[in-house]
Amino acid sequence: MKTIQDKTIQELELNTVLETIAGLCVTEKGKETTTEIRPIVRKDLLMKELKRTSEYTSSFSNNNAIPSHFFENIDRELKFLKIENSFLEPDGFKRINDLVKTTNQLYVFFKKFQEYYPELYALVQDFDVNKTITQKIEQVIDKYGEIKNDASAQLAAIRKNISEVRAKINQSFNSALSQYQSSGYLDDIKESVVENRRVLAVQAMHRRKVKGTILGQSKTGSIIFIEPEITQKYNRQLNNLEFEEREEVVRILKNLTDEIRPFHEDLIRFQTLLIHIDIIHAKAKYALKINGILPEINAERKLYFREAYHPILWLTNKEKRKKTYPQTIELIPEQRIIVISGPNAGGKSITLKTVGLLQLMLQSGILIPVHERSTTFLFDKVLTDIGDNQSIENHLSTYSYRLKNMSYFLRKCNENTLFLIDEFGTGSDPELGGALAEIFLEEFYERQAYGIITTHYTNLKMLANELENATNANMLFDERSLEPMFKLSVGEAGSSFTFEVAQKNGIPYSLINRAKKKIENQKVRFDKTIAKLQKERSKLEKTSEVLRQEEGKAREESKKMESINQKIQSKLESYQELFDSNQKLIYIGQKVDELSEKYFYDKNKKNLIGELLKVIEIENSKRKQTQKKERKIQKVKAEKVKQEVEQKVEQIREEKKVKKQQEKTEKKSNQTYFALKIGDRVRMLEGKAVGTIEKIEKNVASVNYGLFMSKVSIEQLEMVERKK
Repeated sequence: MKTIQDKTIQELELNTVLETIAGLCVTEKGKETTTEIRPIVRKDLLMKELKRTSEYTSSFSNNNAIPSHFFENIDRELKFLKIENSFLEPDGFKRINDLVKTTNQLYVFFKKFQEYYPELYALVQDFDVNKTITQKIEQVIDKYGEIKNDASAQLAAIRKNISEVRAKINQSFNSALSQYQSSGYLDDIKESVVENRRVLAVQAMHRRKVKGTILGQSKTGSIIFIEPEITQKYNRQLNNLEFEEREEVVRILKNLTDEIRPFHEDLIRFQTLLIHIDIIHAKAKYALKINGILPEINAERKLYFREAYHPILWLTNKEKRKKTYPQTIELIPEQRIIVISGPNAGGKSITLKTVGLLQLMLQSGILIPVHERSTTFLFDKVLTDIGDNQSIENHLSTYSYRLKNMSYFLRKCNENTLFLIDEFGTGSDPELGGALAEIFLEEFYERQAYGIITTHYTNLKMLANELENATNANMLFDERSLEPMFKLSVGEAGSSFTFEVAQKNGIPYSLINRAKKKIENQKVRFDKTIAKLQKERSKLEKTSEVLRQEEGKAREESKKMESINQKIQSKLESYQELFDSNQKLIYIGQKVDELSEKYFYDKNKKNLIGELLKVIEIENSKRKQTQKKERKIQKVKAEKVKQEVEQKVEQIREEKKVKKQQEKTEKKSNQTYFALKIGDRVRMLEGKAVGTIEKIEKNVASVNYGLFMSKVSIEQLEMVERKK
């Protein structure tokens, strides 16, 4: 059932994406089929296709690389198999044999690694290794696509005779060549080939002296090409044998064709399977190019694309080394419709097209470039009115064509519809066209549809502000330069900056002032208020950025000052220690000098030794007190460090506890909570590797990642796939 119009696919440029993917296919049938892909609305079918693409993408980065799926088209062979008494040529059997062997190889691989590729295995699980076809073909056809000599006893005998006759032909020809060359009848080139036969290159003057049949001559007529008489009878034998060989080959090929004919339907299934795998492979390659992922598909009717890129624009800008700005947008039951306003060239249309294209891509089984926390649901219909809507074929004006579109929207729009309208209401009188557009928007709103529209009409901005489940949004602009910032801001309408842009482009202020007087004061004040609000928001954005930068600089300066203070304090302490050490040395020196002078006069050694011991004891006493004091200081410092470490550890524990609680809460709010069981496939909340739970003990799970086992708390795991 066709639910998405070709017009929608064309306007959102899904065809461009499909053509890019088709270029990544390795088979011609895959390329042809890829361009015919259309969005899927059944969730069960879509999820299988998305998971297959995701599994194939993962194969590029693990050790279990998927084997080649290349095959040559066998459509011609399939047609001949349906015709009685027809037969296939050897190269056709080779293509069939290669296709069957490739299918067998993939079946064996996916069966072996079904734990890693469950959905890809589901594609082949109804197949089985078919050795019958390959055995029958390989009994007759070799790996080069030629009929084997032993394909039948009769063919072996015929080819043996052919080999013997060819040897006789060569032997007899070489004998004649030697004879006539020694006689001097041959030209310098001696021999040539005419009509696939070896001939003698005889000089024209000696042609009557050479026995044989003339088969031609050179352009100048100076050389006559003669087949020696002695080789002619052997050539006739060779012709007869070659005819018999062809008859026997045809008989063998007919028999082989009759043996393969019952497998006609199986061959169709094999080729269809390989085409499907080729398309999945191409989608996976495309996902690598655009950093595509599989977001959550929810049942809560919530569309949340975070940091979403328009893939075509992203690839184009990447080639030009230009920056692409991602957008974040959300549609939920409480905010089903968003009206985006603001000046042209600000990114309104790109934002609208990004949402539409990503939704169509996802529903076509293609991974999309969004943040991993993104989520969406499926729409039965996606309705678009984008671009130049003038229909030359139907002789319709832009507005007539848009009204025709609106008529279709009104017939098809319901709660399972996503509508995307660019420049809503344009093409007619602003007053009348705006009023009609307002009625259309109210009707879409009443039907519970989801949608995004872009507009310059003030009445539509006001209506979006009045409707409970609709909201305004605008693309931010720099208030001074009026340059776009390519950032969507939800909650406020955007001004068109009509007069500001006119003034920036050199229109005299007097003319702008006259224009303002031509329209209602209320509209001017409303647009002026919106423009003022946008400028204030832009200022706040810039101020916040400046404050963040200043805060970062202040932190850096504070760290530098703290480091300088520590260095100064360390130097002061070292200077103080040096001063105290010098003072002590001066005091000891003076004391020793006094004792030396006293001993000089009284020559009393006993008094000298006693005084020296006294000085030493005093210094040792001071040294003990100093060491005691230092130990006490070190003890205090150690206690202080211990307390700081304990406080830090406690703080880190508290932060981890809060973070764990937040993650748990976030996990419960963002996805349906599942009680994990043995056999479930899971991954860590902050990780990408997927493993299987083999054992659960006291809230700790043993997870098998293939190459290693890991024990992880259940609270740190999230469900990837329930055990089947």
